[in-house]
Amino acid sequence: MQSQEGLEVKAVIEIEQNSELYRLVDFLNKNLKSKGVIFGLTKKNEKMNITLYELEK
Repeated sequence: MQSQEGLEVKAVIEIEQNSELYRLVDFLNKNLKSKGVIFGLTKKNEKMNITLYELEK
């Protein structure tokens, strides 16, 4: 998958819009960044994408 400045995209999922997803992604990032993964959240029309990135070493 694509790489961006020290991050490698591992997976992307498109799901229905939900206002709680921001809290979920924040929680995951706070607890899993030390494991070398980061989550991103983007909104596209009525859908949202969660992207899983792995920190490149």
